[in-house]
Amino acid sequence: MSKNQLHSSNHSISPEILRSDCSNCFGLCCVALPFAASADFAVGKEGGCPCSNLQADFRCGIHKDLRKMGFKGCTVYECFGAGQKVSQITFEGNDWRENPQSAKQMFDVFPVMQQLHEMLLYLNEALMLKETHSIHKELKSMLQKTEELTFLDPESLMELDLPAHRAEVNVLLLKTSELVRTESGGKKNGSKSSRKTYGRGADLFGANLRKVNLQGANLRGACLIAANLKDADLRGSDLIGADFRDADISGANLIGTIFLTQAQINAAKGDVNTKLPQTLTRPAHWLTKENK
Repeated sequence: MSKNQLHSSNHSISPEILRSDCSNCFGLCCVALPFAASADFAVGKEGGCPCSNLQADFRCGIHKDLRKMGFKGCTVYECFGAGQKVSQITFEGNDWRENPQSAKQMFDVFPVMQQLHEMLLYLNEALMLKETHSIHKELKSMLQKTEELTFLDPESLMELDLPAHRAEVNVLLLKTSELVRTESGGKKNGSKSSRKTYGRGADLFGANLRKVNLQGANLRGACLIAANLKDADLRGSDLIGADFRDADISGANLIGTIFLTQAQINAAKGDVNTKLPQTLTRPAHWLTKENK
């Protein structure tokens, strides 16, 4: 991984860089982050404490059986490439076991980097959309500014005012949302009379939205836990931060949605008929008895 990641005529970032690469990470999500015993984790642990399943080579000892062993939460998590960035760039390949004096700092930097990489993911997606042509210059500038922050030294990363930077990024993401959803809402098969509309952070816990037309809907931060979205039409909807845990999206159409991440898909229930954006992968557990 080089320090010159921006490329192509749009100055976008390769999607591969914004996906977790556990083979080049020092198991940071398995150590730095805390989790509590729950339906998602068989046991709990404190932040900075290695998970008991983490092996000497920084691989998970039960990776193939995580969901079966009660660690469903691990299969949902996505660092957006922050793990390998911190491991190989920020700390130059020096792992926390061989260099225990830097362990705490590495664990503290990791969640900061994860947030920056998540912002990069959204900005990168926005830049690639034809509807955002009018704000491409602003998006390119913010993408470059955000990526430059990811190459700061550990001390500087810890001093960042992340809420302030996220607020700057969000201005452009909101503009992107308006441009895309306006275009989607103008389609003939998405007339205002037939489309459902919701505001940011809508509480749709367990809601029955089967076959509902949600084209161009604002579902930013919506609680969709355990919602029935079977065969729903979500094309052109803004799904940034929406909680899809145990939401049933079997047969749903999510092509053309914006700011939908692999982590959100991993947390949902779907099937072979769920239509996903090309950048996302159908989770293996969708095809098992667990998802029936």
